[in-house]
Amino acid sequence: MVRTYKVVSCFKMPKRQTKVVPTSSADGVFTIEVSSTSTLDVAATVPDQRPPAPPEMQARHGYLWHLLIDLPILILVAAVCILLEVGALPSRRGGFKCNDPDLSYPHTGDTFSISVVAVITVIVPFIVMWGMETILHRDDEYTMKKNKLLASAKTASLMYRDYIYGSVVNLTILEVVKCVVGSPRPTFFDLCEPDKAKTCNNSEYISSYTCTSTKYSRYLQIDSSRSFPSAHASLSIYCGLFVAWYLQRRGFSWHNRSVLVVPLLQILCIIYAAVCPLTRLTDHRHHWWDVLAGAVMGFLSVLYTVVVLCKNFSQPSVVSTSDISSSDGNNHPSVRRLLASGSRVVVP
Repeated sequence: MVRTYKVVSCFKMPKRQTKVVPTSSADGVFTIEVSSTSTLDVAATVPDQRPPAPPEMQARHGYLWHLLIDLPILILVAAVCILLEVGALPSRRGGFKCNDPDLSYPHTGDTFSISVVAVITVIVPFIVMWGMETILHRDDEYTMKKNKLLASAKTASLMYRDYIYGSVVNLTILEVVKCVVGSPRPTFFDLCEPDKAKTCNNSEYISSYTCTSTKYSRYLQIDSSRSFPSAHASLSIYCGLFVAWYLQRRGFSWHNRSVLVVPLLQILCIIYAAVCPLTRLTDHRHHWWDVLAGAVMGFLSVLYTVVVLCKNFSQPSVVSTSDISSSDGNNHPSVRRLLASGSRVVVP
């Protein structure tokens, strides 16, 4: 006698209705035949009569939206920020008090120039994320035929996109606030050499003046009235804290081969986030309240980017169709396999 059992790989096993039918033979022996049928509760749905759009058409529509809507907006925002920065668009210039000692420091340059801060903010995070995702890369049916560096670069670019979006929002707010407030820098008298400073008396407040300096460029003269808030402090804290928290969520584990590499990189990020704002004070490029306001804006920006945009780096980067992957607090994937449907024959 052969009994056949069928294993159904479903999350909800179907209900079985069994019928027992006794039959008699000529020898007076009764034979019982057992038949089993399964019933499934199928929800009645109305099929969509519209055929789905091909994937190529959906991708083309997405590219058109990015090209016709997102790209012009990005170019417009960038153009406004650049025009405000170079003084092509009008901005407010705050007044000053005659012989104010807080505005009388000599201009000695920047320890961290704006070009260095821009390179660190744009390039370093992507290199760190690319390297980390390459180390964490796991081959599956999507990526085993692709180059490992290209697959990890694609994963890193998704998080880098959110990072750049947050930095653009942060920089745009900084530039607008700078131009609206128009606060003089501690080196204001040296950079601008206002014409009214030579004729005013004691602590008289001057609201209208003209820069007459010939030692410095026109850009530095315009920049002498844009002290609040500190863009260096905001961008450095945004970049340093973002990379440090990314390494904590994606790279740190007590089971790594080297436990101290990730903490070393995190310390370097924190040092950069702390030292760069402090140099703005030692270089007399900002007042202490400028640095504090920039630091708060940078912290709020990185908090928004990490929690809202990047979802605290809690989502797995690659989901395979051959398994159901879930991640714990340290993002180490655990695999649950499904039972393959099929028939098994058991011979007693």
